[in-house]
Amino acid sequence: MLYLTLLVCFLVSIFITPFIKKLAFAIGAIDRPNQRKVHQAIMPRLGGLAIFISFMIGIFLFKPESPYSFAIMIGCFIIVITGICDDLLELPAKYKLLGQLAAACTVVFVGNLQVVFINLPFGGQLQFGLLSIPFTILWIVGITNAINLIDGLDGLAGGVSSIALITISGIAIIQGNLYVVTVGSIVLASTLGFLIYNFHPASIFMGDTGALFLGFIISVLSLLGFKNVTFISFVIPVIILAVPISDTVFAIIRRIINKQPLSAPDKSHLHHCMLRLGYSHRQTVLLIYAMAAFFGLVAIIYSQARMGGAICLIGIVVLLIEIIAEKIGLMGKDHQPLLNIVRTLTTVKDRP
Repeated sequence: MLYLTLLVCFLVSIFITPFIKKLAFAIGAIDRPNQRKVHQAIMPRLGGLAIFISFMIGIFLFKPESPYSFAIMIGCFIIVITGICDDLLELPAKYKLLGQLAAACTVVFVGNLQVVFINLPFGGQLQFGLLSIPFTILWIVGITNAINLIDGLDGLAGGVSSIALITISGIAIIQGNLYVVTVGSIVLASTLGFLIYNFHPASIFMGDTGALFLGFIISVLSLLGFKNVTFISFVIPVIILAVPISDTVFAIIRRIINKQPLSAPDKSHLHHCMLRLGYSHRQTVLLIYAMAAFFGLVAIIYSQARMGGAICLIGIVVLLIEIIAEKIGLMGKDHQPLLNIVRTLTTVKDRP
């Protein structure tokens, strides 16, 4: 039954996307090119609605059961309405944040989904206490924005999200979490159908309707799969989402260094930097897919590793992310502390 549901979601997404495209033009949900945008033509940007409609059909057909299901669905409606409003009206950042907070609070307070504690590697527990609520809300809002920020090239957010969903669902299969497997698979099938129109050269963008929805549902599924577990396994969703999370973290660091507001737009995100290095649009997207797939594979290996190996793997991942960030200029050309240390050591070694 699940396979049939996934096929229906995939086909519905393919079928309704052209109608969503016409609707977007009709109601003015369009994206005009400017100095910050990569595209050169007016594009419809309500495509995420096709993903959401396909997703809801899949949920209706299969009816996955969980104590959190009702709250998650309400949160999805709130985040999608926020995205539709932004695609239509280009909402100020504070109103988009309010919508994200409302969706996150629905899951936390109505669904009672909270990260209450984490078991520490060497014994004992880290109890969040009163911080469990703000920590959970921060996670949901943070991941939602991370997916939204990476949505800068044709098919990029959809592809990275699909890879994250495959990884989350795969680990959920290993752990026997059927609800996460089911919902993750339904979102994946709906997104893959839309990607047929969204991959470069795209004929429609997912817009904030899609990016916010995917970010929200991925953040919630990752919490459902890994909450109240060990510190080691709680790092799994961070590794899975290493590409959008690191891009967001370096964007924050970059704005602090340049003394800019955190909400200030720029053209120094991962995809912008790779385009400046000379990669084509399609090459950039495929390379970032490869990065996301690599981190997904690392997360699966990590989930099965023992403590020593897991900690070692974390160190390697952090070091690799820092080297890549400095190499392509995510923090700016003048901020390369690790590479500067390597150059200094190399220079000293080469001296007679």
